[in-house]
Amino acid sequence: MKAKEFMTREVITVPPEMPIQEVAQLLTEKKISGVPVIGDVGLMGIITEGDLVDRVKKIHLPTLVTILDVVIPVAGERRYEAELRKMAGSTAQDIMTTDVVVADEEMELADVATLLSEEQVALLPVLRGDALVGIIGKRDIIRAMLVDHPASPL
Repeated sequence: MKAKEFMTREVITVPPEMPIQEVAQLLTEKKISGVPVIGDVGLMGIITEGDLVDRVKKIHLPTLVTILDVVIPVAGERRYEAELRKMAGSTAQDIMTTDVVVADEEMELADVATLLSEEQVALLPVLRGDALVGIIGKRDIIRAMLVDHPASPL
C-alpha cells in the first residue's frame, strides 16, 4: 500500500506569521497533533504538539567547564539556543521545526512506518515534487494496517 492511499489528504496548514496562541487553538479545535507551516516558498516547517509543550517546559542549561578563567561550553549549547528560541517565540515561524522529514506519495506503508519510527517524528508531510499533497501520522499507519491485513492480529 502506497502513502497516497492512506495519507490524510485534507491538510490543515498555517502561515509562518500566525500567532502561537492561534496555532494552539487550531490544534485543539481540529483535534490534530500538528500542522505544516506553508509560506511563499512552500513547506517551511512543521509545528507539533511537542513544539508547543517545549514552550512551557524547564530549560536545560548547557554544561560549562572553566579552564584558566575561560568558560567553555561542553555540550548542549545548540539545544539551549533552540529551547530559548521556542520559549521566546510568538509566531509559527519562531517555534516551527525547520528540518522537516517528509514522505513521497509513492512510498510503501512499511517504508513510511520505518521513517516515522527511525526519525522519531509524529507527522510526515507527503509531497509530490515540492507540492504538499497530504500528511501521515501514526493513526494513519494503524488504519492502513487494518485495511491491508484486516484478519491478522496486530
